[in-house]
Amino acid sequence: MLRRELEYFFGALRFFTRLPVPAWVGHDSVALDHSARYFPAVGVLVGALAALVYLLAASFWPTTLAVLAAMATTLYLTGAFHEDGWSDMVDGFGGGWEKAQILGIMKDSRIGSFGAIALVMLLLARFCALIELDPLTIPLALVAGHAVSRFAATTLLRGLDYVRDEGKAKPLATRIGSGELAFAGGTALLPLLLLPALPAACGCLLAALATLWLARLYRRRIGGYTGDCLGATQQLAELAFYCGLLCDFS
Repeated sequence: MLRRELEYFFGALRFFTRLPVPAWVGHDSVALDHSARYFPAVGVLVGALAALVYLLAASFWPTTLAVLAAMATTLYLTGAFHEDGWSDMVDGFGGGWEKAQILGIMKDSRIGSFGAIALVMLLLARFCALIELDPLTIPLALVAGHAVSRFAATTLLRGLDYVRDEGKAKPLATRIGSGELAFAGGTALLPLLLLPALPAACGCLLAALATLWLARLYRRRIGGYTGDCLGATQQLAELAFYCGLLCDFS
């Protein structure tokens, strides 16, 4: 049983990152389908590595450069997988009117003006949000933000249908069970315990609102989600979480 769970975790790690996994881990689509419960755990790992780079860089660079180094780390570790989904989603929903047109634009590997502008704005907003945090909070925010945002994307696997006959997220298209979703949520909750309660709650609230807004958009325009929609949800939820941490109630 432990080996099977490890296979699920490493399957998620291989699917969403460039990090190496043991050679014995197979490419079973059934195992990948069950790996959804470990998406937030992958986020914890990616966020922790980014936090480590931030702490190392901050020891001899100003906060701005340290944050840039941490962001570059996540881009490298994930191959900009989720950022690509964000730009494709914005291109599709910004340039298409009918479902078939939207899906066709999202499938195109070329980036359009909508996607390019949205990607630049997203990265700039993420950078601005992070540097506004207390420098000692940034490492904790990175871990929590990556975990919470991946849980946000995981919820789409429970509430929406996959709308393509094939695609990069097709192995994940089976709806996640309630127990698996609860496990994913518990994993995302753990890093939040290291943050002040009120800012963490605000971050989760804004991430949830961003996810609900996107889910409604996906359902209304294309009747469900695609792999690009999952990536876009992770990206917007991560940014929303950081913005929530900055809410000032004084």
